[in-house]
Amino acid sequence: MTLIALNKPFGTMSQFSEHPTRPTLAACVSAPGVYPAGRLDADSEGLLLLTDDGALQACIADPRHKLEKTYLAQVEGIPDAAALARLRAGVDLGDFVTQPARVRAIDAPDWLWPRQPPVRFRAAIPTAWLEVKIREGKNRQVRRMTAAVGFPTLRLVRVGIGPLDLRALGLAPGASCEVLPDQLGLAPAAPRARPDPARRPHVSKTSRTDETKRRSRYKKKQIAGQP
Repeated sequence: MTLIALNKPFGTMSQFSEHPTRPTLAACVSAPGVYPAGRLDADSEGLLLLTDDGALQACIADPRHKLEKTYLAQVEGIPDAAALARLRAGVDLGDFVTQPARVRAIDAPDWLWPRQPPVRFRAAIPTAWLEVKIREGKNRQVRRMTAAVGFPTLRLVRVGIGPLDLRALGLAPGASCEVLPDQLGLAPAAPRARPDPARRPHVSKTSRTDETKRRSRYKKKQIAGQP
């Protein structure tokens, strides 16, 4: 089983198949047989996991396993307490309502690499940074959440998946490393229960004999042409 952590660069598609206009994961990862566990939009950056194990891939991507994802979002404007409260409580996005999230305002991360190309700012409007932790992963969810409360996302970086943290891994954009599945803290899959022979329903000898006689009479009727 292989599990790879990648710092996906801005503009890179979360796929290995060729794209007509954008680079793909093939430019970053050469390990054979691995596929992304979940997705990260082309215009988002940061931690993406890849594996060759289908069951592990499903565990990472499926929100039922409650693997928390951590994002840093640079937003346009300065969110107030009411906006943060809405993000935490769940936001109605029209097609669905987001689950409660953990959201807090943070200082601009001084460790973060410059984005290429740079973010386009509007000089008259300040920006702020939010740390957003969610257990869902619907299409462009964090961007839609911040836009719905009036603060569009300008830059989005995923820095954590479960206990795995991009900052601790020390990966530059486009760099990757192999990690252990145990580092995700996922509970091991429960083994399938096998039937217990001792608990099979008991059928008496008399019942088996009666059933044999019934089947014999049915066959004789079929041979004789009776209904």
